Amino acid sequence: MKKIYLGLLVMSASTFQSQKFPDMKAPVAEKQDHIREIHGDKVNDPYYWMIDYFKKGKDSTKVVDYLKAENIYWEGMMKDTEPFREKLFQEMKSRIKEKDESVPVFKNGYYYYSRTEAGKQYFKYCRKKGSLDAPEEILLDVDQLAEGHPYYAASGFSISPDNNKMIYGVDDVSRRQYKLFLKELTTGKTTDLGIKNTTGSAVWANDNKTIFYTSKNPETLLTEKIFRHTLGTDSSKDIPVYEEKDKTNYIGVMKSKNQKFIMIVSQATTSSETRYLDANDANGTFRVFQPRIKDVLYDVTPLEDKFLITTNKDALNFKVVETPLDKTEVANWKDFVPHRKDVLMEGITEFKNYLVFSERQNGLSQLMIYDRKTGKKESLKFDEPVYTVYSSGNPEYNTDNFRFGYASMITPSSQYEQDLKTGKRILLKQQEVLGGYNKENYVTERLFATAKDGTKIPVSIVYKKGFKKDGNSPLLLYAYGSYGNSIDASFNSNRLSLLDRGFAYAIAHIRGGQEMGRQWYEDGKMMKKKNTFTDFIDAGEYLVKEKYTSPKHLYAQGGSAGGLLMGAVANMRPDLWNGVISQVPFVDVINTMLDESIPLTTNEYDEWGNPNNKDAYLYMKSYSPYENIEKKNYPNLLVTTGLHDSQVQYFEPAKWVAKLRDMKTDKNVLLLKTDMDYGHGGASGRFDYLKDIALVYAFMFKLEGINK
Repeated sequence: MKKIYLGLLVMSASTFQSQKFPDMKAPVAEKQDHIREIHGDKVNDPYYWMIDYFKKGKDSTKVVDYLKAENIYWEGMMKDTEPFREKLFQEMKSRIKEKDESVPVFKNGYYYYSRTEAGKQYFKYCRKKGSLDAPEEILLDVDQLAEGHPYYAASGFSISPDNNKMIYGVDDVSRRQYKLFLKELTTGKTTDLGIKNTTGSAVWANDNKTIFYTSKNPETLLTEKIFRHTLGTDSSKDIPVYEEKDKTNYIGVMKSKNQKFIMIVSQATTSSETRYLDANDANGTFRVFQPRIKDVLYDVTPLEDKFLITTNKDALNFKVVETPLDKTEVANWKDFVPHRKDVLMEGITEFKNYLVFSERQNGLSQLMIYDRKTGKKESLKFDEPVYTVYSSGNPEYNTDNFRFGYASMITPSSQYEQDLKTGKRILLKQQEVLGGYNKENYVTERLFATAKDGTKIPVSIVYKKGFKKDGNSPLLLYAYGSYGNSIDASFNSNRLSLLDRGFAYAIAHIRGGQEMGRQWYEDGKMMKKKNTFTDFIDAGEYLVKEKYTSPKHLYAQGGSAGGLLMGAVANMRPDLWNGVISQVPFVDVINTMLDESIPLTTNEYDEWGNPNNKDAYLYMKSYSPYENIEKKNYPNLLVTTGLHDSQVQYFEPAKWVAKLRDMKTDKNVLLLKTDMDYGHGGASGRFDYLKDIALVYAFMFKLEGINK
């Protein structure tokens, strides 16, 4: 077996561009032959050994030592930016209102809200009975619970129907494996239920003593079973009420908004199945709503007199159908909102007297109000060219007040309440940006880049007034482009630190998302995945052509599946970007998709394909970033990961960086930062994550010669 031990590579300071990175020795990872052979194709993967950390019985010392060496390297290379990073951190933090409170939400007799205190990283979850003037009851002090933990996430706050008990989940590792706790709200007593490895939430039956929760496979992290638990009993004896046999499906349990049903949903990318139980019959048997049908997704919304179903059956962009409460099979489904070729139906917010449909048209989100008594429809209107709007904070069924969120790239996140009967709208709260933010100082545009096949790709962009379109201005282009996840144009106060220093920020709404309808997603997945990458490149070329920037000043950013995008475009058009920021990137596509023991792999077959099939294997191999590294010049690269990442394992970016170091022929900088305490989402505190953003910004500023 060939071995090249961890060594040191000397790079002369004179080989770097004008950014003046120090003369440091970059880590060189050991190589060990590892042959992958499938479909008659033999590939040597010399960095396969990096998977050792989470493989039982393996010595992980080498892996950790390598990651630490890379951390020492990036810290040294960015050492001179420490004061600037601290300035950026404080600058971004100073825009955040430290002592703040969420808009209270009314549910079952109580107003629920969370509030933050100055200097505290987390929050307090609170409620008031009947009136906002009532005494405050602190249900959970997460600031206190998180003390002593590098990472702490509390989630899934679920209150019993009698308002006396609360279930919540805790993850203190950053692996998205939650333990469940019970808190008696009348006495304050907290009990560890002994229920581990869950999604972090539970659903109450109406008897106030029975809960249902989702359990994960401890190795693959797949959601496999739904359990029923009776308070006061031994949780180790809980019996599953449902077990998912199809490893390509995610499962979860929820309660209908009208509190009448407990619902189990099993869903893959292209098909789904729902089971339901009367919430008053805690020990009853779940019934199948409609057995799963190939390539058919459906989502059930219970009303008091019927079920509504949002489905893509015979409807590419989804439609809404209705069916009686006692006849749920597909043969009884009748159109309620018919399919429209130009409108994507995304979901329903239901009330006793009204329905609000979340839709998407021409790449923009919109809300349609439907009066259940008269059948009248009304679409909410907004003036800005690029924005996002969404249903938000509506747990009550018996109300005519509808709450929604709104934001644009220049308008801070805002929460409104509209009286569905009168149409009167009030602003409940707008994100306060401290320091005197004025939206009139910024400009947002909606552009359309033309892809190679003639498709028009929407691009949302924001910049400060005075930005010069002469090709000399820096621009950061962001995208995701997978799972049908639409990236809408929204506000981020941290972004002001870029805009105020002359950067433009743009989002490319590329195929693989769902911004332009379901076909937009279908054309960016599986055997059409490369459209995602070429769309992003075409968006970048368009911005250069229109002189918003130039390759010397153009930067690309993406994370997770968007990190795959970054790896692909760095391979395909390395000359188009001065810098690429790839965060928790999915870059070793084939090796991950071949290993069913890696978390979430089998759930992803409908998105990427199954490489056990030759055609899928060859197509994935043709774009997988790790597979396609070549001896050529690459842009400057900043790569981040987390040792405990449950979504994209740390070894993907680590292997990718190691291979890039070995293969690339340029003298551009390549940095790998590994958070040794965190996972996919980074730091859990509300300020710590700003340090990561400060590093990303400082990386680009250093390349641009901006130091203040």
